[in-house]
Amino acid sequence: MSRVVEQLFVPPGEAWQPVSRKLVTVRFIVLGLTLAIVVPVVAIGLWFLIGGWAIVVAVGVLLGAGGWGGWLIPRIWRSWGYSERQDDLLVTHGVMFRKLTVVPYGRMQFVDVNSGPLDRKFGLATVQLHTASPATDARIPGLPATEAARLRDRLSALGEAKAAGL
Repeated sequence: MSRVVEQLFVPPGEAWQPVSRKLVTVRFIVLGLTLAIVVPVVAIGLWFLIGGWAIVVAVGVLLGAGGWGGWLIPRIWRSWGYSERQDDLLVTHGVMFRKLTVVPYGRMQFVDVNSGPLDRKFGLATVQLHTASPATDARIPGLPATEAARLRDRLSALGEAKAAGL
């Protein structure tokens, strides 16, 4: 990718914060559990519907999809980053399709923090910012719980301060 195009999604000079490496482990567990459920169900179903040779094809396709997911998960993790600036928050992510979302603090309506059971087991949370326009909502997954709480409090305070100044 050219340097100019890369600067569209990761502007230089910003202090970019990555998400936790534990997110990779959580995603691998989800992938493994999904394959552990889907592969046997599809294999047994095809055994009864088509016959034995179709099982080999189905299992091969599903395991290939698992291998692709295993290759892609660390790359997706590396693509996530965020930067807190004076007037806005930048969030970038994506491997094939890159995305940079700029959320002005004064446009934020509320901030959600959520954490599923697996995320909680690994001490992770997701911070979701909501604005009046759904197109400018931003989400930062895989944050350590303490960082998610800090970011939630800071963004809420900045959002209130900037909105009061309008």
